[in-house]
Amino acid sequence: MAKPNDDNNEQNRMIAQLIDRIDKLAFNLEKARFAEYVQLIENPKRLLFNHLIGGVARGVGIAIGFTLLTSTLVYVLQALGALDLPIIGDYIAEIVKQVQAQLNGRPY
Repeated sequence: MAKPNDDNNEQNRMIAQLIDRIDKLAFNLEKARFAEYVQLIENPKRLLFNHLIGGVARGVGIAIGFTLLTSTLVYVLQALGALDLPIIGDYIAEIVKQVQAQLNGRPY
């Protein structure tokens, strides 16, 4: 037969474990900034504004990245065109001419 004192110790241990788990859960929720997320969801205007700013930033980033990548590619193609390779050189020269004509605003 279990002693009443043993039951109290078991209950105290279980309560201590529950308190520890609740503390860890609260810490993780604070760490995840869950309260801020709930406030954001409850305010649709702020949510739309944040998404609009994020979309504009992504669009500008994509445009800048594509411009840098394309300019680097054109530079490399010009360097390859200067090597005067037999088959590839003519093809690259044609691409560079078309890109430069487009940049100057005149139709090719």
